[in-house]
This record gives sequence, structure tokens and C-alpha cells, in this order.
Amino acid sequence: MQIKNFEFKAKVNDPEIYEHKLLTLNPVFHGEDCQTDTYFNVLHGRLKLREGQIENALINYDREDLAGAKASHVILYKHMPDNALKSILERQLGIKAVVVKKRKIYYKDNVKFHFDTVDNLGTFIEVEAIDDKDQFDIEELKQQCTYYYHFFQLSDNDIVDRSYSDLLLELSEKS
Repeated sequence: MQIKNFEFKAKVNDPEIYEHKLLTLNPVFHGEDCQTDTYFNVLHGRLKLREGQIENALINYDREDLAGAKASHVILYKHMPDNALKSILERQLGIKAVVVKKRKIYYKDNVKFHFDTVDNLGTFIEVEAIDDKDQFDIEELKQQCTYYYHFFQLSDNDIVDRSYSDLLLELSEKS
């Protein structure tokens, strides 16, 4: 499944403040998931295997590491949990990084909200304006992200320009 996506990630001290703010818009709660994202060594973009109770997918994506909201080009393969897939990917590509997180998932129309607690990194909000039915152009998705950036009253200092895997790799290099 090919997906257009515009997103931003923000580091926050108290995600509950932002979650309560979102609840004023009556979003749909999809649950709380404990997820392990295993990133594999690839030549282009990123490839991760997400394993959780709610979401299980092999995700290939390209995204620039820029501050602020940014476009992502995503290919998503949803699957049933299966150890063989991870074993094949690990054997053929090697593991680059492993991200373990607790994630609360909400939707408001086509916009997905994550309230994440990531092992060794802290707490974050992710906002993804998603188009998997070719209903929006990238500018409309960008406008949705901009709206929620202002809605949550975030500042540019809150915005994270890299993936969790990159942040963990950077942290391990400093150790």
C-alpha cells in the first residue's frame, strides 16, 4: 500500500497535557500499544519492522531529516505477527537499531496522533496527516500538520528532525 504522509514529531515533557487538549476534539482512540520497531540496514530510505499488539507492519519510507513538518513517501505492508519475517530481514540486511516504545494512538479523520514514551529517549508527540486513498494533495496534508502544530502551541524548539532510530544511534555514539 502506497501512502502520502506529512508529519512532525515533537519532544515534550508532559504528553498528557497535549493528549487532554486533543481530547477536546473528540478523536477516536485506537488503543495503547507496546511496539518494537526494528530498523534494518538499507541503501535507500528506512526499513523497519513494527511489532505490536495493535500495529504490525513492514514499513519502507523516505523522508528528509528537516526541522518542522515534512513529507514522507511510505510503502506499508501489514502482516500478522510472524518471527520468520524478522529472521529473514535480520539475516539478509542486519539490524541497524531497535526502538521500544509505548504508544497511545488516536485518529481525527485522516490525521493520526501518537503519544509516545520511548525507551532511553523520553516522551514525544507525533502527528501524521495520512492519505492512503488519494484524496488529498501534499499541500492539504501539510496544512493539516500546520493546524495541529499551532493547536498544540508547539515551538520550533520542540520539533525533532530525525527518527527515533537516529536519535538512539546518536545517543549510543556519545556513550
